[in-house]
Formats: sequence, C-alpha cells, structure tokens
Amino acid sequence: TPTSPPATETGNDPVQAMVVGAPDFIAGAKKAPEAPAKTIELRRESKLAPEILLIASSTGGPTALLTVLEGLSPSVTAPILIAQHMPPAFTAALAENIEKKCGRPSGEGKDGEILEPGHVYVAPGDKHMVLEQDGDAVRVRINDDPPENFCRPSADPLFRSAAGIFGAKILVTVLTGMGSDGEAGSRKIAEAGGTVITQNEETSVVWGMPRAVAQAGLCSHVLPLPQIASRLNKLAGK
Repeated sequence: TPTSPPATETGNDPVQAMVVGAPDFIAGAKKAPEAPAKTIELRRESKLAPEILLIASSTGGPTALLTVLEGLSPSVTAPILIAQHMPPAFTAALAENIEKKCGRPSGEGKDGEILEPGHVYVAPGDKHMVLEQDGDAVRVRINDDPPENFCRPSADPLFRSAAGIFGAKILVTVLTGMGSDGEAGSRKIAEAGGTVITQNEETSVVWGMPRAVAQAGLCSHVLPLPQIASRLNKLAGK
C-alpha cells in the first residue's frame, strides 16, 4: 500500500529545515510541467555484489537520506557516496547529522582521499565529487567543473566516474528531487550492468529525478521510501 508523502515538519534540525519541501538551490530552475503517465519497464538486478553505493537526492533529500541510511544493516560495508543538491556549508552539517544519527563515519568528500569501507562521503556544496582509479585504490576528486543539469554538485559526473571503475558492481539509489539529475549517469551505470533503484512518486516530495530515471527504463525497482533500505540490505549486505 503506498504510503503518504513524508511530512515537511523538521523540528530543530537546521539542515532539514533548510531543504525539506523547499525549492532546490538551483539558480533559474523551474519546475517541469507534469508529464503524462508512462509505463515503467524494469531491468534485471546485477548478479554481482556491489562494491559501492551511490545516492542522488535534492528537494526533500535530507529526510529521505536519513530514512535510508538509518535502515541500512551494519553488514552493508561498501563506501556510500551522496550527491545532495545543497549550497556550501550545509553539506558539512548534513554529513555531521548522518554520522550522529546513523553511526557511520561521515564527512564531506575531500580531494585525494581514498575510499574506505563503511564510510559516507557527501559531495561538498558548489563542488562536483567524482572518483578516480589509483592503482588498487579509488580516490575522491573534488572539482569546479561547470554545473550539470543546473546543479553543482551533480549526480551525473559522480555516476559516470563510478561506472568506469566499478562497472556492474555499483548500486545506485535516486531519491526525491526536482529535475532530471542522475538520469544520464544512471544510464551509464545501467549500461555497465549496475543496479539502479528509485523512490516512488507517492513518497517523494518532488518526483522529478526518480521519475526521469524510472521512465527511461534504467532501474530495477521503484520503491516506497520505507522499503528502500531493506532492498539495499538484501543486495549489498554481507
């Protein structure tokens, strides 16, 4: 049974109060007109165990992120990288909030650091976060490349860079948000054999980003927010 959209009541959390239910921090962005209903074709999941978990989110994202991350089993030890549309300063607070409430080491991604199991890396506000292979290690790279989809950070460059390194061993989740950021990157991941999961319309504050990915036929599941963590646990838990 579909659940109701998450409430926008945010209590005393400054990160959530800044973002949940509010317009994206994208200069000149306009809400796309409602598209007619379209049949969603699902893909098969990858048969390979994921070595990395990527999450894209925007409007309503902080609440959705916490719901997903708090529901993850300790057996999920893959690095988790997040592209949440947020301005500078607020991404550091988001990372702190994730660590406090989810018990996972979390912080803004730092240029040159090596990915560590079980750690959460949040793309810094107004920066892109991508990945680079360095021998047997994978490093985070932070850059000032032009915005994509009116966004910086954007999910697409993160997804593209990961697809070239991890291939079918990628697990992606696209959560609530305006626009279509993540669609092009999800296509690269799907073509590489990875698995993409999106949040459904009923539980999204704005069903823009997940709709774009789902209607492009790139995902294996379209799930209510409360069910996403259990699916990630099944796919990525050891």
